[in-house]
Amino acid sequence: MALHDSDSSGEEYATTNVMLGYASEGPTDDIFSHLGGTPTWLDDEAPSASLATCKTCNSVMALILQLNGDLPEYLPNHERKLHVFTCRKKPCRRKPGAIRAIRGTKIYASAAKPFSHQNPTPMQNESLKSPPPTPNLGDSIFNTKPTGQANTNTNPFSTSSKSTTNANPFSSTKTGNPTPYGQRVHSIDPLPTPTSHQQSPLHQSFAQKARISSPPFPSSCPRPRSPWPSPSLLPQPYPSYHLDADYETLDAPSPQSGPLSSTHNISSTLSDSKDPPATDEDDDPANWLSGPAKADRTFLRFAARLAQNPEQVLRYEWRGQPLLYSKDDEVGKAFPSASASSTSSHRVPQNRIPNCTNCGARRVFEFQLTPHAISELERDEEGLEGMEWGTIVVGSCEKDCVERGVEDGKVGWVEEWVGVSWEESVKGGK
Repeated sequence: MALHDSDSSGEEYATTNVMLGYASEGPTDDIFSHLGGTPTWLDDEAPSASLATCKTCNSVMALILQLNGDLPEYLPNHERKLHVFTCRKKPCRRKPGAIRAIRGTKIYASAAKPFSHQNPTPMQNESLKSPPPTPNLGDSIFNTKPTGQANTNTNPFSTSSKSTTNANPFSSTKTGNPTPYGQRVHSIDPLPTPTSHQQSPLHQSFAQKARISSPPFPSSCPRPRSPWPSPSLLPQPYPSYHLDADYETLDAPSPQSGPLSSTHNISSTLSDSKDPPATDEDDDPANWLSGPAKADRTFLRFAARLAQNPEQVLRYEWRGQPLLYSKDDEVGKAFPSASASSTSSHRVPQNRIPNCTNCGARRVFEFQLTPHAISELERDEEGLEGMEWGTIVVGSCEKDCVERGVEDGKVGWVEEWVGVSWEESVKGGK
């Protein structure tokens, strides 16, 4: 995550490559992406119900997030949508397979160029302070317009229909530059540039079309699919919200400002906090607290970062890195470099998440859900026994492969990697 300083004389802030998603009751530019509600499918081709079934109770799960993942600049001729599901049954909480993510992809026959990892892209040498008008993953997916002068890349979660150069994965507007969570891609492995690309008339959203062609799949028949259940057999859906998006903007570091004053759903660990120090010897949030919370500097960075934009429900940065809730749990161990610093290098961050089970390619970080999403989804529910995660992280196939046996131009569904940081991961100084 690179920082882009504001050059306004009177304002002290920085805009990052991370595209933030916000729950909105009113419609936004992106007509596909939403938090909660019921799923809709790419080309009305429902996946096998087995992909959204709880691995503990075998019941079809409820939708948490539906995201337009088109990345035109990087995966041209690919149309891709992502869905995250959770089991609503109490006994299944915290059990493996109770939260799952799937990706639906359609690749047009004209995109058949092989994916390459060989040479670094020229973008890795770009200036962070004055980024040229290069395509941005976040803008492309969100179709949002970057805040201030951060960058002119497209944003997947973008909510601004006025943006003409940005493409947003979450956004439905058609723009020229793609970047799912409004990220400015650092030095990343080059993706093939299609020789001829014609923008598809289909609606663009969260991660806009950007084709990374997959290796030729073995000639095999598509896996058998169990039919998607009728609405009467589905669990009670969560309330539905549209998704609005914008680049993450951070205030200049200032211990006196006490950015931990509002953490939304993670305040329990900060209950023993003391006032921030009056000096600026160390602006690390880990030095602002005492007691058990002081032991987990990773969590404190998480809390301080979310406090700057407390209503965010989604963080998107394709090929970036997540904001860790804990460095010692499944997610923290999968992204060891993410705990080292709040900013990433100019190369695609390395991770230890499993490779794609469909094609064998590496997976990369794409997005994560934040605790405020729970507040929105369970706003009208009584009791305190709801979802208990601190963040849900999704890693997707870098090649955006299609289910084996699916022909060009047809929709295929693949399960992606999900890592969950549970609330208690930070208790007891972990």
